[in-house]
Amino acid sequence: MGKKRLEDAIKQIDHSIEVTYRCFELDPTMERDIKENMYEKLSQKYGMSIASAKANTQNMVQMAKEAGLDFHFDTLILTNTFDAHRLTMFAKTHGLMKEMTERILRAYFTESKHIGDHETLTKLAVEVGLNREAVEKMLASDEMADAVRTDEQTGQQYGITGVPFFLINEKYALTGAQPTEVFVNALKQIIAEDEINVLNDQDGAICDDDGCDIHKK
Repeated sequence: MGKKRLEDAIKQIDHSIEVTYRCFELDPTMERDIKENMYEKLSQKYGMSIASAKANTQNMVQMAKEAGLDFHFDTLILTNTFDAHRLTMFAKTHGLMKEMTERILRAYFTESKHIGDHETLTKLAVEVGLNREAVEKMLASDEMADAVRTDEQTGQQYGITGVPFFLINEKYALTGAQPTEVFVNALKQIIAEDEINVLNDQDGAICDDDGCDIHKK
């Protein structure tokens, strides 16, 4: 949801903005195959009833809907996401990280696919243009594991404990799925601060590839 709102904000900004996705696991200890559903896990973790867990997630479903997203928590399949992260880093080496990230997120939140399953990940990778054999070989190995861990360690150094977390120009941070207008205002402010302000007039020597031109009043 935070990703979608950021993308909507960027469309409103008349400036070139590059987005890089980083790896972060909410629960690195999560198993690949889990019997419990989302509500049962929330109930166990926070000591709430199943009914309360469902009610709490409905707020997120509604906010997602308002952002143009379709979340299905009733059928969502919980799993360990480390291999999914490895796949996004592999896709990055082929210039397809944005597409791979978007495809995995839609598969998880909307289509209720098992994104910890290697065959599922392979099918998703092929859909965005990656080679099936190369992806299968990568997933069967520990390739890209170090790249994922490096990202996660960097996140720890920045003190990131939750997502979404947006770091802009390695200096400014926004946390949480903020409203689109918050992203717009923040980006505009940061862009304005980064603009170069010329403090002098046009007098003086200006040099380029053609030589130097001296202007005087």
